Amino acid sequence: MSKNNMNDTSSSFSETKNLNSKPRAASRTHWERLDALSDEEIDTSDIPPLTDEDFARSEWRLPAALETNLPAETAPVIVEVAVDEDILAWFQSQGQDYQAKMRAALRLYAEVHQASALTGSK
Repeated sequence: MSKNNMNDTSSSFSETKNLNSKPRAASRTHWERLDALSDEEIDTSDIPPLTDEDFARSEWRLPAALETNLPAETAPVIVEVAVDEDILAWFQSQGQDYQAKMRAALRLYAEVHQASALTGSK
């Protein structure tokens, strides 16, 4: 899909509203067209690669649900799961709370895919 097609504003678009229900300017983004793109169709050539310095400046952040004290009914369930050795070693290298970080990674994965299932996104 060409950039000209992505920027085509000849079709109609809907008025959007913020959380306070105040009207916002209509979006000129064709969200349906963007949602229909596969990962392979998205041009990422203008995104620079991440460097070791980028990762050194980064911070690990847990989802809000894992940063607070959860009620007992949402406490982690102990399960046995096979994990690749290098992945386990990487999480363990992140500190003593590596299991919480593994749960956070699984939670983020699940939340993204649950949201995708609800919206029909890929």
